[in-house]
Amino acid sequence: MGKFVVRETATGFKFDLKAGNGEVIATSEVYTTEAACMNGINSVKNNCVGEVEDQTADPVVTVKHPKFEVYQDKAGEFRFRLKAKNGEVIATSEGYKAKASCLNGVESVKKNAPDADTVKE
Repeated sequence: MGKFVVRETATGFKFDLKAGNGEVIATSEVYTTEAACMNGINSVKNNCVGEVEDQTADPVVTVKHPKFEVYQDKAGEFRFRLKAKNGEVIATSEGYKAKASCLNGVESVKKNAPDADTVKE
């Protein structure tokens, strides 16, 4: 079972969604308050049902929000970002060498986020 880990940074609060094995699946932006960070967690839980928009495909098939956008970064790695119904980015992934691994990360968010507990570090 996954969990959201909230921690304080020098400039605010952020969360990591971790899988049952402790691996970080997705990370948030830095929020100014802990309450805003908690709202971000709830947003991930509510929006992780979205479909995948593969921005590396040709042609790209646009999907409605909420959605996971899969893209390639400047280093050539595959990443995803979860966008809420309003189009805001609410979680991002690490870089993956293979697109299949990135898509597995999306599935892991869909599986782990809805019922994940929240803990503070």
